[in-house]
Amino acid sequence: MIHTYKVTGMTCGKCLATVKSTLSKIQEIQKADVTLDPPQAVITMSTHVPTVVMNKQLAAAGKYQLEETESMHHEMSAAVIGDSAIPIEKRSFFTAYKPILLVFGYLIGMTVLNEFTKSRFNLMSAMHLFMGGFFLLFSFFKLLDVKGFAYSYMSYDIIAKKWIGWGYIYPFIELSLGVAFLFHFAILEATIITLVVMSVSSIGVIQSLLAKKKIQCACLGTVFNLPMSNITLIEDLLMVLMAVAMLII
Repeated sequence: MIHTYKVTGMTCGKCLATVKSTLSKIQEIQKADVTLDPPQAVITMSTHVPTVVMNKQLAAAGKYQLEETESMHHEMSAAVIGDSAIPIEKRSFFTAYKPILLVFGYLIGMTVLNEFTKSRFNLMSAMHLFMGGFFLLFSFFKLLDVKGFAYSYMSYDIIAKKWIGWGYIYPFIELSLGVAFLFHFAILEATIITLVVMSVSSIGVIQSLLAKKKIQCACLGTVFNLPMSNITLIEDLLMVLMAVAMLII
């Protein structure tokens, strides 16, 4: 993938060389073409590197920063379906969110069928099963490419922006919560952790939505190119509301 950024802080050839050298040292960057006029960087990446990651490296080398351009946002909004690249804004709602809609369909179906096998409906049991399945499925997709998820999550999560390690830990937290809910282990602790973690996660999502950033949602890892939207916020808040309900009931 190739992205174009505006570069600030460059005033001479030495600055240009420093910026190019610094960017080239990032493992996922295959090529960095930097120019003074216009002051921009055309970067070829094997895996998308969040702007915040590159800016941290540049800040350590001097007063240089990358700024995302409109063309870069357009590039980020493209998703490959079959052999063609279709911009997210031109995709139908179902096409854009098909993976996550299917996941929720499976979870709802599994929960309903499980409750039908019982003599009476148990709300608490249903929530345990739904939340357990939710965290196991979502952690599975993140664990397929933990590093890719960590970088993607870093682009909008308030904790991951400051400490990338949070992105590496997060999938395992979800995995642990899924196991806890499904096997009814340490339910109170798991519920409290869910409330805290998902509340914090929703803050970054809200900030991105308010800023109208066209970025990839990392909820299903990097396997699918899902756009950041209200659907992402609903996921987080649904878990928050269910955790609150479990603490109250």
